[in-house]
Amino acid sequence: MPISIGSKAPGFSLPGNGDTTISLSDFAGKNVVLYFYPKDDTPGCTTEAKDFTALADAFAAANTVVIGMSKDTAAKHDKFINKHSLSVLLASDEDGAAVEAYGVWVEKNMYGRKYMGIQRATFLIDSAGTIQDIWPKVKVKGHADAVLKRVQNL
Repeated sequence: MPISIGSKAPGFSLPGNGDTTISLSDFAGKNVVLYFYPKDDTPGCTTEAKDFTALADAFAAANTVVIGMSKDTAAKHDKFINKHSLSVLLASDEDGAAVEAYGVWVEKNMYGRKYMGIQRATFLIDSAGTIQDIWPKVKVKGHADAVLKRVQNL
């Protein structure tokens, strides 16, 4: 069944930055912004992570945790966080189970070459674990602001 607004968010427990384990269940009672991105330290992904970091206090004030997820290793996430002074949590889905569960592992096409990769997408999960909003095929510019506005209206 594809994920849709109103459905229960698929759970996950994955290695995170700073030798942590990030589990969706750890944030019961809080809203979660779960954003999927292709790769650490690429221009769009860096901008997105910095934009969410810049709004970290506003998200926290709205009882919301921001988690970024890619297939990069936790060690690579640590380097990415340190290089750009990021404050978002980053989960490592190396085996791809979560990206598959959320339906963001898709065929991409760049310069005529087809390959599988992560589609940039964001899911807003409420404090009860229900998906309240989905942003598929995210355009980075202004995205973190739009997500914050939506969170503040929950």
